[in-house]
This record gives sequence, structure tokens and C-alpha cells, in this order.
Amino acid sequence: MKKLKIYIDTSAIGYLDEQGSPKEMLEMHQLWDLVKQGVYEVVISPVVIRELMVNKNIEKRDKLLEYLKQIEYTIVEITDEVHNIAKSVITNGILTEKSYDDCLHIGCAISNNCDVMVSFNFKHLVNVHTIRGVRAISMLQGYANLDIVQAVALIQKGGEV
Repeated sequence: MKKLKIYIDTSAIGYLDEQGSPKEMLEMHQLWDLVKQGVYEVVISPVVIRELMVNKNIEKRDKLLEYLKQIEYTIVEITDEVHNIAKSVITNGILTEKSYDDCLHIGCAISNNCDVMVSFNFKHLVNVHTIRGVRAISMLQGYANLDIVQAVALIQKGGEV
């Protein structure tokens, strides 16, 4: 069977060290363990790296970057195709220009044929409005479906399509 290809956004990585949310932090660590075991194929983007790097809490930033060193992942490029998908997310009223980085996360995941995007960004990504909008864009533009989920959705039964 084919491994699920997952895009992990910055918010999800941030929950590896989110002391105020112990349940979600545990779920991310459980997912991280599966990733370290090679259960999932992981994709991130330069947006993830940039967002991690601008964290003003140096200790947390360094800790999160150390977590990234523990896993294998592919950094995908921000291409014209990614920008076109991101703009489509905005023109279709799913997100606004203010959330352009979130649109880029979506564009990277869709254009790189990810099965799932893992996020804890409930305001912009993990909500019915965005999930349905992303599905519509994917379908109308001829891409495969992208599920946007929390880590818990991937730790229940690991990895295969």
C-alpha cells in the first residue's frame, strides 16, 4: 500500500512544545513518533521554516528546529502553481490576503499531491468553511482531494491509503 503523504504546517510543529495544551502536544508527539518510524511521507515548505525562524521565543524556536532534525521530510518549492492556488483560495472567499501564508500552505499541499495537511490552526485552516472550500478548489482545478486534520486523525490508524 502507498504511504500517506502529509504536509505539516507550522502550527502543528509548534504543538510539539505547547505546554498549555498537553493533550494536543501528546498527540503531536505520537504523530512525530510515527513519522520517525517512516509511517508517513512528510512535506513542508519554506513558509514553515520562515515562520519557525521568526519566533521571538528563541528557546522554543530552537527546540522546534531540533524536532525537525529528527525526521525525514521534503521541502517543496513555492512555485507559480502554489501562488495560483493560494490566489484561488482568496478569490473564492475561503481566506483573505491577510492569511496569505496559510494560503501558501494550502497551495504547497495541493500542488505536491499531499493526501493530508496537519494543522492546529483552527481559525484559518481546520474548520468546515476552509475544508469545504479547499475540496471545491481541488476538484474544480483537477487536483486530488486534500484533507485538513489535527494530528489525532493520523495517530488512530497509521499511514496507508
